[in-house]
Amino acid sequence: MRTIMFALLAVAVACSAGKKIIGGYDCPPNSQPWQVYLTSNGQPWCGGSLINERWVVSAAHCKIASRLTVHLGEHNVYDEEGTEQRIGAEKVIPHPKYNDYTSDNDFMLIKLKEPAIFNEYVNNKIILCFYLHYVTSMFFIFLFFPDGNPSVLQCLKLPVLSKEQCVRAYGSQKTENMFCAGFMKGGKDSCQGDSGGPVVCNGELRGVVSWGKGCAEQGYPGVYVEVCRYTAWTKNIIANN
Repeated sequence: MRTIMFALLAVAVACSAGKKIIGGYDCPPNSQPWQVYLTSNGQPWCGGSLINERWVVSAAHCKIASRLTVHLGEHNVYDEEGTEQRIGAEKVIPHPKYNDYTSDNDFMLIKLKEPAIFNEYVNNKIILCFYLHYVTSMFFIFLFFPDGNPSVLQCLKLPVLSKEQCVRAYGSQKTENMFCAGFMKGGKDSCQGDSGGPVVCNGELRGVVSWGKGCAEQGYPGVYVEVCRYTAWTKNIIANN
């Protein structure tokens, strides 16, 4: 993976605050109402996507034993805007085949302690990917934390790269559960702190921020979890929890 970084890791490890999405722009306020961010004991941790009123999708390398809080309806993390909901995690369920060395199956579900209240600022107006189909561009939505970087939600549009390009960059580290997106010349990418955030295409949740070598480096695009491969597992977990 990327030289062990946290949001985009060479070998995914726990994410942390630090550099964030590179080459993005401020999302219109509350334009991504499914976007969440996670804190651990009050400290910025990872991103995620609200898929129904009780469940969030994130990356398995964001799992942590300490107290995890899900923040919804945020736009500017410096300001109390009156749109926020903060709900503790009742259950954190990483995929059972997640490999913290290879970052394969870097997929996780979080159950909220109480249902989110849907409104214009918080809802799940995205569709969980149901079947594999190749696309050529996606919107990546990431939340930046206040550490000298942008404090408002950032958007970035990137092209999906071919399997061949991804394999040329990462060799056998790339599995069928991953895809690459970005520019081989570098310059635009997700980075530390963006882990677990959503990759959305035409209103469909297609990916989760996982790992990569460095951030926006030439020849090393970002690597993302292929959400379509986890739909059946997700539905089963939700039905039984």
